[in-house]
Formats: sequence, C-alpha cells, structure tokens
Amino acid sequence: MRRLRLVPDDTKIPFFRYRWIAFVWSFVVLLATVVLVATVGLNLGIDFKGGILLEVRTPQPADLARMRAALGRLDFSDVALQDAGSDRDVLIRVALPEGGAEAQRLAIERIKAELEQTIGPGIDYRRAEFVGPRVSRELLVGGIYAVIISLVGVLVYLWFRFEWQYGIGALASLLHDVSAAIGLYAVTQIEFNLASLAALLTIVGYSLNDTVVIYDRVRENLRKFKTMPIEQLLDRSINETLGRTLSTSLTTLLALLALFAIGGEVIRGFTIVMIFGVFVGTYSTIYIATPILYYFKIRPTAAAPVAAGQAAR
Repeated sequence: MRRLRLVPDDTKIPFFRYRWIAFVWSFVVLLATVVLVATVGLNLGIDFKGGILLEVRTPQPADLARMRAALGRLDFSDVALQDAGSDRDVLIRVALPEGGAEAQRLAIERIKAELEQTIGPGIDYRRAEFVGPRVSRELLVGGIYAVIISLVGVLVYLWFRFEWQYGIGALASLLHDVSAAIGLYAVTQIEFNLASLAALLTIVGYSLNDTVVIYDRVRENLRKFKTMPIEQLLDRSINETLGRTLSTSLTTLLALLALFAIGGEVIRGFTIVMIFGVFVGTYSTIYIATPILYYFKIRPTAAAPVAAGQAAR
C-alpha cells in the first residue's frame, strides 16, 4: 500500500517571508477580541451566571413567541428561550429565584404548569438544572485558574525540555489561540459554560502537540545545519513537518465534523469552537510559535558556532 501524502516531500513554502502579515493579522484579531468582550461580553451560561435551565420537547413545533409570552406572566426577573436543535426542542433559562432549593423547585413547578396550560399535555421535560450564585462564582474563578495554570505549566515544561526561548514562543501561540477562541464566543454568542472551558483547554493541548513536533525538528536541524541561516532553517523545519501537521488536523476535523452533525445540541457549541481551534492552532504554530524563535536568537544558545570553513551538511 502507498502511504498517503498530503504534501510532497520536497515542499519549500516560504512561510517565514509572510510573518509580518501574520503578526499584524493576529494583532487585529486579539484587539477585536478585547473590544468585543468589553462591549458585547460573553453569553455566560448557567454554570457561571447561576439560574435554572430546562430543556423541553413539545408535542408539536414549538411557538417560541407564545411560550415566551406565557412565561413572561410569571414574576421571574429574567426568562430566555431558544431553539435546541429542532423545531420541537426548546431551552428555557430563568434567573435564579431567591429562597434556596425550595424556591427553585417551586419555580420549576410553576414553569411546567404554565407551559402545560399554554401548550397542553404531552410535553417531555428532558433536562432540569440549577446553579446557585456562589457555586457559579466558584466555577468561574476555578475555570480561569485552570486555564492560567495550564499555560504556566506549558511554559515550564518547554523550558526544561528545550530552552526558555521555546517556552516563550509556545506561550505566545497558546495565548493567541485562547484569545481567538474567546473572541469567537463573543462574536457568535455561543453559551460560555464549563464545556467551553474544556474546549479552551483542549485547544491548548492540541496546539501544544503541534508546536512541540515543529520545535523538535527545529532543534534537530540546528544540530545538523550549523551554518544555515536561521530564517531558512525555520522554513525548512515547518515544511518537513507540514505533512504530519495537516494529517493530524484532517483526522481531528473528521471526528469533530461527525460530532457536529450527530452529537446533538448539548455539545454543539463545544464542537464549533473545537473546529475553529484546529484551524487557529495550526495557524499559530506556523506563524506565531515558530517565527518568534528568530527574534529570541536561538542559535547562539541552541547550537554552538562551528569552525570557519565547515559546511552545512
């Protein structure tokens, strides 16, 4: 059997030549993320905002306007309805009522009674969740700490495995990926919940894996081609690992597209962000993590100078 080749073995794409275009584009994306988060904000889910979440399936196509008007007659401070994947599935979010667990139970009973009076019998209550404000704050703070700790851990790991320059490059790449993903949440208003934090951490792991592969090749080429200009060496390292990078991205995308198509509404937001993360992670590895090595002068520390007259192999 012939081995599948997504790119030829002698690929010589001049990635390094376009680094400034990539840097400017990444800066624009990160600036847009900051502006969007500060102005539009994130659509925080029940995990971080607190409240009651009901997922219902109606016996016929749901009339959201009618259901919204019916629930609006109740004395809840905030009620939101949205489609949940089909014309019969509806997600209902209600601000957390005061009074503890008993008040939450009564609120759910009132919602059910109002829906059955408006729509009639046959409603299937598929999910009911509620999170208190204290728990939601703890989850949000814990999630932020988890992302920060993971990024610091990446920096330390690469520092010891390679050198500090590699750690800085990988950290810049991961910060880019996380920021871009948060920007996607702000633009699309996909619900930001605990699954979203899992998506961010998964993107960090995916991008790091790709970065380490290229860094390994850079370190190997620094030892093999001791007089090669660093710009040419970085381009060579990216091209030599390009086939593996694209095959990994393609297989990951196939799995994610299957999840998007048949995984259901519950994980759809996670899947969309992960698909985006595959593209942005591949981009940042090539155009952020690797070019940064050039500006941190990796050759003086990573490869000793050779005697005059020694040619590159």
